[in-house]
Amino acid sequence: MSETKLPNAYSRLCQRYPEFIDAVSTLGKTVKEQGPLDEKTAQLVQLAAAASIRSEGAVHSHTRRAIEVGASEEEIHQALLLLTSTIGLPTVVAALSWADDILEPLE
Repeated sequence: MSETKLPNAYSRLCQRYPEFIDAVSTLGKTVKEQGPLDEKTAQLVQLAAAASIRSEGAVHSHTRRAIEVGASEEEIHQALLLLTSTIGLPTVVAALSWADDILEPLE
């Protein structure tokens, strides 16, 4: 996958508060090392969480990250479809459209 541009808000945060961003990055790395889940599964879990809180930016980010660690379009879609009985069809449809913002240009 080609290199993607970071969202402007995130880039500004990195420039303004680099120590904070380092701490958040370290926390993410530490949490992932605490259990047996592989990186692809971890990204799909985080994608589902992003959809659950209706965060378009986080769905975009975790879709990209899931692809980077080998998740297929089908796996990404299933991770989101599995949420239907938990978060409702309208939220799942929105999350699928956000994931497709990232997936469709790759086709």
